[in-house]
Amino acid sequence: MHDLDHALGTATAASSPVECYNEWDPLEEVIVGIVDNAHFPPWHVAVGAPLSAAQREIFQQRAGQPFPADQVAAARDELDQLAEILESMGVVVRRPEPRDHSASYGVPGWSSTGLYDAMPRDLLLVVGDEIIEAPMAWRSRYHSVSAFRPLLKDYFRRGARWTSAPKPELHDDLYVEDWTDQPDGEPFRSVITEYEPTFDAADFMRFGRDIFAQRSHVTNGMGIEWLRRHLGDDYRVHEVTLEDDHPMHIDASLVPLAPGKLLIQAERVPEVPSLLKDWEVRVAPTPVIPDSHPLYMTSKWINMNVLMIDEEHMLVEAQDVPMQRLAESWGITPVPCPFRNFNSFGGSFHCATTDVRRRGELRSYL
Repeated sequence: MHDLDHALGTATAASSPVECYNEWDPLEEVIVGIVDNAHFPPWHVAVGAPLSAAQREIFQQRAGQPFPADQVAAARDELDQLAEILESMGVVVRRPEPRDHSASYGVPGWSSTGLYDAMPRDLLLVVGDEIIEAPMAWRSRYHSVSAFRPLLKDYFRRGARWTSAPKPELHDDLYVEDWTDQPDGEPFRSVITEYEPTFDAADFMRFGRDIFAQRSHVTNGMGIEWLRRHLGDDYRVHEVTLEDDHPMHIDASLVPLAPGKLLIQAERVPEVPSLLKDWEVRVAPTPVIPDSHPLYMTSKWINMNVLMIDEEHMLVEAQDVPMQRLAESWGITPVPCPFRNFNSFGGSFHCATTDVRRRGELRSYL
């Protein structure tokens, strides 16, 4: 037997361990992130663009420094509780390997330190039996997938398709160096150009054969078009425009919970995309996160960043009673989990996970 054949064993003859077509089929395996060694990234115009003015000030003041140790510890505990809840419901949970995010790296023209390994949803897009590494626009996330590489190699050895989008150069020409917030009423102006394809996986939402995408401060038109061509005729990638002043990731604006059930943030989605007109649409309840709670990289609307375990069970933040009641009103059982400390780092249940396998098949729901 050749060395490669020995390494792969009989995996190529087996079904892929990676298979996922939407956001609601029964969850069987998931990657849950880790917050260990999280650092504020070096200051850069692309880092500041999605943030509020107050958040930008904090990121500038603490650039390159570790996040507060007590907040890291509290978020770590919540991630462990999330993993335990998922495992208790029969879901296989995989975790990445901790890394040193204070280490400097670079290429000709720029250098950076890292951020964290907390949000696998940003890095990895699973479509069918393929897991795709995203070409991320933040220099501090240039090597973010490294912590997940052992898992990706394992999935590949067991039969999954593993793809990486073209690795971006992140040259100065990708960024609008004099970018400023657009005045109220003006169209969105991204901090990134069309120099090369970039996207975060969290700017895409899967509805079976149809995938909705938004341009943002990390995802450009070339990135969306790259994915459209890569996936081919089996999928339809639709670009939607949302009313978000600081867009970065679609999963706190427009979230499908089950076939025909859509959760939206009303201000960002003043008009539901025409393809979803026949779906029942409900507006996310007003967040209950107190003003005193630190949110370094997100708005309070992270409350709608829920994770469907299946069509009838939804992971919800333990203190978010309004979201739990909304789930119940729709015939969905809320599964509460403490996650407010993790929210401080810029995400919630959907961000903190990548669903690797859901039991279902490719079909159209629109």
